[in-house]
Amino acid sequence: MDQEKRILQEKLSKAQMGGGEVRIKKQHAKGKLTARERITLFVDENSFEEIGALVTHRTKDFGMADQIIYGDGVITGHGTVDGRLVYVFAQDFTVFGGSLSETHAEKICKIMDLAMRTGAPVIGLNDSGGARIQEGVRSLGGYADIFYRNVLASGVVPQISAIMGPCAGGAVYSPAITDFTIMVEQSSYMFVTGPNVVKTVTNEEVTSEELGGASTHSTKSGVTHLTAENDLDCILQVRKLLSYMPQNCEELTHKLAYTLDDEYRPQLDEILPDVSTKPYDMKAVIEGIIDHDSFFEIHANYADNIIVGFARLAGRSIGIVANQPMSLAGCLDVDSSKKAARFTRFCDAFNIPLLVLVDVPGFLPGTDQEWNGIIVNGAKLLYALSEATVPKISVITRKAYGGAYDVMNSKHIGADFNYAWPTAEIAVMGAKGASEIIFKKEIATADDPEAKLKEKEQEYADLFANPYSAAERGFVDEVILPNETRRKLIRAYNLLESKAVQLPKKKHGNIPL
Repeated sequence: MDQEKRILQEKLSKAQMGGGEVRIKKQHAKGKLTARERITLFVDENSFEEIGALVTHRTKDFGMADQIIYGDGVITGHGTVDGRLVYVFAQDFTVFGGSLSETHAEKICKIMDLAMRTGAPVIGLNDSGGARIQEGVRSLGGYADIFYRNVLASGVVPQISAIMGPCAGGAVYSPAITDFTIMVEQSSYMFVTGPNVVKTVTNEEVTSEELGGASTHSTKSGVTHLTAENDLDCILQVRKLLSYMPQNCEELTHKLAYTLDDEYRPQLDEILPDVSTKPYDMKAVIEGIIDHDSFFEIHANYADNIIVGFARLAGRSIGIVANQPMSLAGCLDVDSSKKAARFTRFCDAFNIPLLVLVDVPGFLPGTDQEWNGIIVNGAKLLYALSEATVPKISVITRKAYGGAYDVMNSKHIGADFNYAWPTAEIAVMGAKGASEIIFKKEIATADDPEAKLKEKEQEYADLFANPYSAAERGFVDEVILPNETRRKLIRAYNLLESKAVQLPKKKHGNIPL
């Protein structure tokens, strides 16, 4: 990453000094890069081919006839990133505030159509003041044309939105439909209605940053998947994100060269605490399983009781969904269910195998969760993992209780392989709670109820708080030592390379949205 950053900075310096045929304008407000600088940095050197450079707007009203600027506020075209074809558009805030006109939208639609026909990702570098009000309904129609293509392209080619300036009103719905959104801190914002409208309607005093800045959307709403310190960091992250994806839904991700070793990881034996109620960092488990320094976390600051992200295993790109015991004990809640379901569906759409690491004591209880729809939102994750046909492997590290056991890629909903560490506890609920229900009368009538509870708790734990009962029924394929996990997974994914699933014929399912 540091080396790539240095190379991009050299490219930028060369471009700003007039290198090649690239004409660079002076940087505008807040130190942001111009649209051409962004494209120059994003694509491989000398690979960009512009489309529609001579397009101009058509409106003659409100003095617009005298303001003809070629390109009409957006640069569109195609290039390569690490040798792979991509289509890209960059809105130019220095031209009419980057506002979207009829022809501006047509240029974007043209490259989206080409992307679907040729099977290549679409990347949007958004920096726009919104619809061009001088054009009225024509600009609104342009937005709808883009939205429609976003939907058509969904699941066909990867779509990534980089928010590198304002993105307000109807403009926000295109990034919302795309697969991943990244925002630049302190210089980008997204909202449907701005601070002035909010104040007029609700009397709330709020800044653009508080209402729809990168921090807000990465922590509170979950609208953005990633944040960047500046434009350069944003471009680096988009390039890295692309490296984990295939070109389209009919291809596999490029597998990096890797030489197999013994693949044992002794450090995994030392992660879990001796006491099952103590938390531990699931990211340490992830790092112990994957290729060195290959984890790219998505939605890191949102719903942190579940972890999702991309990684590589023996050079292969995989998607990881993992409970995080460090937050809410790893319980599933409304936000974590939506977060994991969305990520799961992306991986399934683009043939990226899934690894699910399980340590879940159940769904988070409480009126807040019930009233905010934990039932329907938890069902989203259940639906997504049941629907997924890519190779799916689960590793139960510790707790797998109740309905959450079913939801977290259990054998019953289509997991191809289900491994468990010896520390795994697979049961309807924890031993203490179960004993209080099952042996309620016996405990109440005992001479020493507390001692009797502990006795019955141990009895229940001996029977169910282990992976062997599930393994006897075939719900767990193998109980493995933690240090064997990486080796087992590499072999299992190799075995599943030719996996094929025939689904029932239907138009589409009806996921509980």
